[in-house]
Order: sequence, then C-alpha cells, then structure tokens
Amino acid sequence: MTPPLAVDIDGTLTDEHRAVHPPALTVLREWDAPVVVATGKALPYPVALCAFAGVKRTVVAENGGVAFVHATDDLLFLGDRDAAQRVVDEYVAAGHALGWGDHDLVNRWRETEVAVSREAPLEPLQRVAADRGLEVVDTGFAYHVKSPDVSKGKALEAVAERLDRDPEEFVAVGDSINDVSTFETAGRSYAVANADEPARETADEVVDAEYGEGFLDAVERIRD
Repeated sequence: MTPPLAVDIDGTLTDEHRAVHPPALTVLREWDAPVVVATGKALPYPVALCAFAGVKRTVVAENGGVAFVHATDDLLFLGDRDAAQRVVDEYVAAGHALGWGDHDLVNRWRETEVAVSREAPLEPLQRVAADRGLEVVDTGFAYHVKSPDVSKGKALEAVAERLDRDPEEFVAVGDSINDVSTFETAGRSYAVANADEPARETADEVVDAEYGEGFLDAVERIRD
C-alpha cells in the first residue's frame, strides 16, 4: 500500500538552480495516497505548485506557520506574523536591510513569519529575535524569523488529523534543517544527498542522488 507523502520543495523537488525537476511532478500527480507539500516558502508557492502539478492543494508553508487542507477546506494559521514583524522592524531600525529589494516579493505574501536574505548579518537578527522570544532558522535559502513553537512537523500533525491519518503513516523527503521536525513526525524519512547535516543525521536514510533526482531515488526505495 502506498503511504501518504510529505515532501519539501527547494533542494528536494528542484535542481541545484531551484528549478522544479519535471519528473518529480509526475510522481506527485500519480501518487496513490495523500501528498503534503511542505516548504519554507509563502503559501501561494506550494498552492500554485500543486495546481500546476495536478495535485490536491494540501500544503504546509512558512516552515509550518500556515497550512491548507484540500479535503476539509481548512486554512490553518499556526504562527505570529506580527511578532516576527516587530523583530525585523527593530533589525531594520538598527541599520540592517532584509535584502530583497524595494518590492520584497519574498515576504509580500507571508502571513506568519518574515524571511531575511542570507547576505544580511545574522548575529544581530538572532539577538533581536531572542530578546522577543522568537527564533531564526537558516534554511539554506533564507533566515526565517518565526515563533519557536512552529515547525513543519507540528503542521504535518495538524494536517494529518484533518486527513484522518496517523502522522506516522507518512513518509517524508527533504533536505534542510527545517525538515528535521517533519522527519521526526513521519514514520519514515529520507534525506537527499545534498541535504544539510541536521537533516542527514535525522533521516532514516540518506539517498545517493541529489536534488530532484534524489527525490526520485527516495521514491524508488519507498516503493520497494
């Protein structure tokens, strides 16, 4: 029986240039069980990916801050954008920039956290966040200012409940520190070869291939 799947986007369904690996979309579309696309990106990104891939829009976004469940039409807000915004406002007031340009399309649609470019100084951002009871997660693509009790894993639990599934039924595939909680929540987990050290250490298996090809490698192992 095919298990439900929880899968990251960047670094897992993409190539090294962050372009979606086309064969991965075919796998998602043909998966004979619920698929949860879980990402650090804002909600419109995984929703659009699902729409273009022909997959039900069941997603976790913003590192677990927001989720949508197609089957129940539930939109879940699990993080606190206002608290994150206060952190970055103080950070900017101290003379730092978020690094996304005048229009800031990275944060324009975020509702539960704020992302800062990895070219910006990290230590002062961490200090301000800690002073306000928040945390900064480096996903390898951006620094994410978020509530410490928010994670992809906890969001997956909430989604699984609405799908009437046990979270341990899920198989998870990812590449980053923000996938660690998903790996810990799911029954089985696979890290692609380009995964960072926390993800590699937590995953049940690390596959041989990288990026989207690594996802396909994990799928082969799941189906064996």
